[in-house]
Amino acid sequence: MNAVLPRFLKSAYRKEPIITTLITIGIVDAFIGGFDDSWTLFTFGLGTTGVALFLKLLRMQQEPPIPEETVVQHYLPPQPSSQPLPIITVSKKKPRP
Repeated sequence: MNAVLPRFLKSAYRKEPIITTLITIGIVDAFIGGFDDSWTLFTFGLGTTGVALFLKLLRMQQEPPIPEETVVQHYLPPQPSSQPLPIITVSKKKPRP
């Protein structure tokens, strides 16, 4: 659970930063208003969250999902780009005494 929540939040903020920020502000306002018995702040928070979720719903309906294409990465070229190196032959000479 600890590793899943930050990963989910990062991906949500990358995809739709304005809507996710509005949802976060609304939830925090509603949370603070609920504990402080400030019903106006609680209502404002719920309203902000509701509007942000409504905008997200509208945006999801307008845009068809784009299929992601898998990109194949080749680490080596299909053909060697240079000529093969020559074979080195070592001549066996006797050392001088």
